[in-house]
Amino acid sequence: MKAPSWWATTPATGCPTRCKVSAMAGRDPQVRAARRGAGELESEVLASLWATDRPLTPAEIQAGIVGPLAYNTVHTILKRLYDKGLVLRDADGRRGAYRPAKNAAELTAEAMHEALDRGPDPIAALQQFVTGLRPDEERALRDLLDGGAG
Repeated sequence: MKAPSWWATTPATGCPTRCKVSAMAGRDPQVRAARRGAGELESEVLASLWATDRPLTPAEIQAGIVGPLAYNTVHTILKRLYDKGLVLRDADGRRGAYRPAKNAAELTAEAMHEALDRGPDPIAALQQFVTGLRPDEERALRDLLDGGAG
């Protein structure tokens, strides 16, 4: 029986190998190297939503993200973000469009509060954080603490 045209052979043995299937399953080292890190795709989707003032459909988000990305993947990420309360879905006929539930600053501040709540010593964590601020960030923090608007 002849192997399908998309099969290759293993150089060492000459035996057929399912290169197409292994690449789709993420076993191919070149495909794996191009994969995004955990949470990176969610961040890219949120960044797309923050970059506009109107809700976006999954197809519009897909078109705006660099690199090959399946429509179903974008839809799955949007569903996960919706389940986490990070995006809101606007029903538009049969198509759904999404918008962020919070802006980037609100989400970042929330993450910072959660990180402080998880640690055993939030004051020590704040001290470490503040010592790593750039001069412009330190000035902005001082202004905020002094009652300024930033």
